[in-house]
Order: sequence, then C-alpha cells, then structure tokens
Amino acid sequence: MGFRVLKGGMLTTVQDLGRTGYQSQGFGVSGVMDVRSFKIANLLLDNPENEAALEITLIGPTLEFTSATIIAITGGDFQPMINKKPAPMYTAIYMNKGDILEFQSARTGSRAYIAFSSYLDIPVIMGSRSTNIRSRVGGYKGRKLQAGDYVGFRIKRRYLPYFLSRNLDLDEFDQEDATLRVVLGPQDSHFTKQGMESFLGSEYEVTSDFDRMGCRLEGPFVAYKDTADIISDGITMGSVQVPSHGKPIIMLSDRQTTGGYAKIATVASVDIPKLVQRKTDHKIRFQAITVTEAQSLYLDEIREMDDFRKEIHRPCKEVLDCRLVAKRLEKLFS
Repeated sequence: MGFRVLKGGMLTTVQDLGRTGYQSQGFGVSGVMDVRSFKIANLLLDNPENEAALEITLIGPTLEFTSATIIAITGGDFQPMINKKPAPMYTAIYMNKGDILEFQSARTGSRAYIAFSSYLDIPVIMGSRSTNIRSRVGGYKGRKLQAGDYVGFRIKRRYLPYFLSRNLDLDEFDQEDATLRVVLGPQDSHFTKQGMESFLGSEYEVTSDFDRMGCRLEGPFVAYKDTADIISDGITMGSVQVPSHGKPIIMLSDRQTTGGYAKIATVASVDIPKLVQRKTDHKIRFQAITVTEAQSLYLDEIREMDDFRKEIHRPCKEVLDCRLVAKRLEKLFS
C-alpha cells in the first residue's frame, strides 16, 4: 500500500513544516520551501496541516501507485500527467492501483507539492518527517527519492467526506520579477547609508547558486561601515546575509543554524514563497516594512487559510448522500 518511484526527478524529498526546537543543538529546521502551497495541498485533502508531502524541484518524478489513494498537487506547474493524460492541479484526485503519475520540467515556478490522503509512512525523527539531506536525517533514508524506492502509506483512506477543489490563479508563478518585503536588522547598523540605499533601491538577480540552503543574488554592492564579520548568532528562515563580497544571500529551509556574517534584513515569511518559486535570472527587489506590518501580513495569511478551508469544503446536501458516495468509492477502490 503506497507508491513505487520509477524516476526520482531532480530533487524530490519528503517534507513537512520542519524540525523545530533543535537549532540550539545544531540541528537544522529543514521543512518545505513554499509553506503556502504545502498547506493548500493538505487542505484540499482534509489532512492535518503539517502532514508530510513530497516537494519536487525543477524536474518532477514518476510514481506508480500500488494501492488506491487520493492526492493533491499544488505549487508550480510541472505539467502533471496520470496515465499519459493531463492531470488537474489544486483539486483532490482519485488514484487507482496501477496508475502512473508523472511530471515534466517546471513550466511555471520552481517547486511543487504532492499531498496524500493515505499519509506517507515515514518515521518521525525529532518531531518531524522532513528530509535534511546534508545531515542525512529524516525523510526517506535521509536522502532524495531515487528510482526503485518504495514509499508506503500509514492508513487506508480512499474517500473524502467532501468534494474539495480550489480555483487558484497560477499567474503568480509566471512572474519573473518579485518584490520581497523585509524587516531591517538585526545588523543593519553595520552598513553605510549608501549600502542601505543600494539594498533597498536596486534590482537583484537570482543566480544559479540557489538551493534549499539559500539563494545568492547578483547585483549592486552593499557597502559596510567596517567589516562583514560578526560574532556568530542564530539564523532564521529568510535571513539576508551580506558577506564581504557585498552581495545578499537569503537563507532558506536547509540553512545552517548560526552564521558569522552581518544580516541586513529578514524576509517576511509571507513573501518566502515568492522567492522560492523564482528561477535563475529572475529579478528581486526589496521593500522595508516594520515588524508590526510583518505580523499583520502573517495574521492575514492565517485568516486566508481559514477562508480556504471554508471555501473548498463543499458538504453534500444530506449526510446520507455522503455515506452512499463513500460506500461506492470504497467498493470501487477495493
């Protein structure tokens, strides 16, 4: 009961919201890069918000299902197909035993997510099923999925109490330019006035040095008053370090726990998805906001997710109808 990996794609890993509470002991958080797309995938299946999913990057995998289940695909458009026919995104999809799900390269965006109603049978390590490839911790054997791997399911859940779908404008993944809102600091005082103006007033380009650990940008030099070095301190998701070469690096899911370069700003959590769905040569600009504004944006996103949940759950007119549908689906997939 699960799926067999026929092709692993470029980088397909098991991820959830991450391994929190262990950075002080040197363990990275990991977790999904695009939290919004990940949460929507689970919402579409009526899953717990933090249920582990597959994160795919740039080139998707090919999976063969050995039992029936339901999936949802969100994020960038990797042109998914089921048995060689185009498959929809942002909706619950019933999969039969023997079905083959495959993806092409990313048409839009850089990352996509596959959630499963039957829950991936992946062990919990320090409170998370996320994969940390550098530490070989979590996920499937601490590594990306490869051809020949078999991932099982934990439960036999093959129908839903609701019809779940979500019409989402995917044009947001087509955009090559993005403005990231940032809270300045904690070491913005280390930079000159001209350096701060360059950071906030210039356009930066996403380089090929872009992975789950961080994204290096190319653009105008950000000048220091003295030196780039600081006494090492903690690094959070979205921290913008500026090493001695003067070019910003935005730290992401597999970031190190501490760092010794001054951090000029931190990207607001709601804007991280904009960054992680960009590709090489796409453009980035920064806009300064206050902590209060960042918190307000975060609360707005929580409310948006609550609205999603209300909108995509369309209950049957009568409870009896739901039970009949469930019985028919159970019989069909047995």
